[in-house]
Amino acid sequence: MHSHLMDEDTNTQASAPITQDVMTIPRKMPEGPINLVGLTRDALREVLIAHGAPQKQAKMRAGQIWQWIYQWGVRDFAEMTNLSKVYRAELAEAFVIAVPEVVSRQVSDDGTRKYLVRIAGGHEVEVVYIPETDRGTLCISSQVGCTLTCSFCHTGTQKLVRNLTAGEIIGQVMVARDDLNEWPERGTRTDGPRLLSNIVLMGMGEPLYNFDNVRDAMKIAMDPEGIQLSRRRITLSTSGVVPEIAKTAEEIGCLLAVSFHATTDEVRDKLVPINKKWNIAALLDTLREYPKVSNSERITFEYVMLKGVNDSDADARRLVRLIQGIPAKINLIPFNEWPGAPYERSDWARIEAFAEIVHNAGYASPIRRPRGEDIMAACGQLKSATERARKSKRAIEAEAKL
Repeated sequence: MHSHLMDEDTNTQASAPITQDVMTIPRKMPEGPINLVGLTRDALREVLIAHGAPQKQAKMRAGQIWQWIYQWGVRDFAEMTNLSKVYRAELAEAFVIAVPEVVSRQVSDDGTRKYLVRIAGGHEVEVVYIPETDRGTLCISSQVGCTLTCSFCHTGTQKLVRNLTAGEIIGQVMVARDDLNEWPERGTRTDGPRLLSNIVLMGMGEPLYNFDNVRDAMKIAMDPEGIQLSRRRITLSTSGVVPEIAKTAEEIGCLLAVSFHATTDEVRDKLVPINKKWNIAALLDTLREYPKVSNSERITFEYVMLKGVNDSDADARRLVRLIQGIPAKINLIPFNEWPGAPYERSDWARIEAFAEIVHNAGYASPIRRPRGEDIMAACGQLKSATERARKSKRAIEAEAKL
């Protein structure tokens, strides 16, 4: 979907901008039971040992608990029947299995579901499920708000509040499986067709500014004894955080989508201000290496169609030249308008002419059919109700010069 919103940071005070590094300093853990959702397998084993599990049994117990949480969707330790009653009671005292709380759920005329979910601190993020004939895609968020100020994106008009934890990221997948009633009964097969078959990290935020939490959450999604999604069914969308792209190939190995949106640095600087830090040439150099490292099929280039800005035949021809040699498909996204948006959607005939040039050059160029527009769930429209303060035009311009 894209709420891909990018560049540097928001000011909380008139002077010093918060750097992205500050946003990723771990906050002090609250006192009380530890939430097991989002812990890696190793971290789960460690907390069990810290709470008295014998070293020799800890790995096995972690595996059992892991399966209950991620394969069968169980949230109550009392139901974990292959653990002793005494141990289940001990677990219930020390730990919780908590996922984000669903505040509201809207269903579009086309079947798209949009969830507003509440996380620690009372913040809210949006999650969107898109049913299609051959798959069901869940669009998840990685940050509350976004540091990037992509000028065509509604989500980007909201300041970054914080990174989501791994538990809050995988928790969005668990919430959607709850709503779709898709946890299998214990002991039944889990390899049949899925309502939720694909994940796209295209909701609120820039996933590569929250790399470790995104990686840990996706490892849980891909775990063969858990949610069991293949890495080829997970697509991470970035606006082009160049240093983290190679790490994504090595440590996650999922498919990659890039918010490209322009064929010259001059235009991309305006649309996707992170381009001032890592320009088109730097981005493309990194992308050329990506498929080799991650054994990925194709990189998806996302390209929002903005009337009179980036939609000319010359743009289409430049795009084809730029991506030469990269296994790619081009996703053309008709601009989803939102109140106060500074752009208009390209005319349909113009989008089709652009698509034809790209297609004739040998690249798949599907035009994305807007989904969930009636519930503001389409690409770039996500924005949580609690963080709706609009930045002033001057603040956006000031940040774009950082």
